[in-house]
Amino acid sequence: MMDDHKAMLEQVFGLSSDSEVEDSTLEDDRSLNHLVQNPIFQSVPQINGLWFCRDFLSSDQQYILLSTIRHEGWFEGASKNQAMRFGDLPAWSTELSDSIRELVLFSDDGFQGDGQTSALPWDLLWREPLFNQLIVNVYEPGEGICAHVDLLRFEDGIAIISLESSCVMHFSRVESAADGVENEGKSDSSSTRVPILLAPGSLVLMSGEARYNWKHEINRKPGFQIWEGRELDQMKRTSITLRKLCPSE
Repeated sequence: MMDDHKAMLEQVFGLSSDSEVEDSTLEDDRSLNHLVQNPIFQSVPQINGLWFCRDFLSSDQQYILLSTIRHEGWFEGASKNQAMRFGDLPAWSTELSDSIRELVLFSDDGFQGDGQTSALPWDLLWREPLFNQLIVNVYEPGEGICAHVDLLRFEDGIAIISLESSCVMHFSRVESAADGVENEGKSDSSSTRVPILLAPGSLVLMSGEARYNWKHEINRKPGFQIWEGRELDQMKRTSITLRKLCPSE
């Protein structure tokens, strides 16, 4: 069982440095090699601290990552659609964290050297661990998330990875403290909304203003998932959210 799980991780994230490999040129290379794929980070001009990468994971990597998640056995019951883990996270989620850090560092678009204009500020990028809390959600067609700001029990710097169905995430500015950070899950009443297309395999990073001063939501009911003038077909969607807990007092 452990060998099977290790093999899945190696397919998604590549072989570790101490692996014995006779031929490094594999016919079916599905490793997470960002230097080859060259994903591109994009900032969102309207929202400071909001960055996204449309092609963080390739189609093959998404497929194997989904298989690895199913291998955990978290969603075997029909009513189970969320798994939450704290502290000692699965190896594959730690590898995702390492890949996010690597991508920010080696992407010209996501890192400019001063630690302030990067996809993650310097102090967040080098904290250890980068993330220690994981949520995996499985959404059926029509299911989404209400407008909210993540709770203050989590530190700055949040990553969201989207798998399977595309969707539009909307951001709206927090009008007051009562309407935002203290109330995860409150509905949005703001008229100013910034849409972001989350394609399968995409990565979103939120820090600073984007994390604390803007709510995010995904309304997958008919008529709300519009991108470039057409409504997106809604299928099952899986999301991975990585956060870091604030130190306990």
